[in-house]
Amino acid sequence: MFGLLNLPWWGYVVITLIFTQLTILGVTVYLHRCQAHRALELHPIVSHFFRFWLWMTTGMETKQWAAIHRKHHAKVETEDDPHSPQVKGIWKVLLEGAELYRKERRNDATMDRYGEGTPEDWLEKNVYTKHSALGIMIMMGVDIVLFGALGLAIWAVQMAWIPFFAAGIINGVGHYLGYRNFECADASRNISPIAFFIGGEELHNNHHTYATSAKFSVHWWEFDMGWLVIRTLQFFGLANPKRVAPKPVLEPGKTSIDVDTLKAIITNRFQLMSRYSKEVMMPVLREERRRAGDAGRAIFRRVKTVLIREPSLVDEAEQQRLNKLLEVNKTLSVVYQYRLALQNIWARSTASQKELVDSLQDWCAQAEASGIEALRKFVNHLKSYVPQKVKA
Repeated sequence: MFGLLNLPWWGYVVITLIFTQLTILGVTVYLHRCQAHRALELHPIVSHFFRFWLWMTTGMETKQWAAIHRKHHAKVETEDDPHSPQVKGIWKVLLEGAELYRKERRNDATMDRYGEGTPEDWLEKNVYTKHSALGIMIMMGVDIVLFGALGLAIWAVQMAWIPFFAAGIINGVGHYLGYRNFECADASRNISPIAFFIGGEELHNNHHTYATSAKFSVHWWEFDMGWLVIRTLQFFGLANPKRVAPKPVLEPGKTSIDVDTLKAIITNRFQLMSRYSKEVMMPVLREERRRAGDAGRAIFRRVKTVLIREPSLVDEAEQQRLNKLLEVNKTLSVVYQYRLALQNIWARSTASQKELVDSLQDWCAQAEASGIEALRKFVNHLKSYVPQKVKA
């Protein structure tokens, strides 16, 4: 049985990829970055296209998706997180992620608390919400008419794409395996630096660190397909990114610690601590490991990640191993304690601006007097931070 389009085998593969990529772009650009986080504004034409396309390919409602995702950020990796592999187990989220989504969307409290600000027009109420399954049936009919019997296979892949890749891979693997650019207070990870297969959602640690950024990539070697689409839409006046992750602004030769320094490092604290790990913690660790010789290297390998991990994510057993190492490695213990002390400065939410500046000045003075060269160089770098200029 042939459809209106009679394509070679690879043509059906290309069509399937185009259809599924349109769907994931609808999720990441419209549902995720625009609706859930308000990181960008989309022209009504673009928004309506994505709403219509997602209605036909997923049956998902904007309010439900946005509410569940907002709750995930608000309750991340707690018992109230709708889909945490840290709580529910990696296989539960990976294989049953769609069921976890369906369960949470029936929670009226979640919808009321986290679903505000999503579309409530006539189409949303009377078509997309009231007849959420109808679009899926229409998509199946379109696929069969266009591609014949193979249209059913294309349709099946379309229906499985979001439940597997978004509900399973991103929500599961994205909090379980991969690399971390930043030590935010959850276990989010970047699955891959080349983020085009799932629209940029692979850069999950970057997103959790800067949740309201319309751009998920932060390094030159990371690629975010969703951001490329947003920039293309922006070129044609169809999108307006509101926020992106901050970039440190440095003033060479600056040697003073003032209010501007404080504001700049608080804004860029995740990048600053990432640099501290690379330029202070790791060089000291390598030197101490070299001195320990072959006999002591195993324990250094076991605590390498723990040394730079967000303290709230370190379990008791890991902390005990780390404490034993720090007890016999004075230099490593010093730079670790300085790391904690620096983080504690911006964690003091009740302190006045003057108190925070004084604390930062004291931290820099003590770090310079420590006699550790890596710390001294880091202090010089920290002092050069200045606030990013606001465009007129």
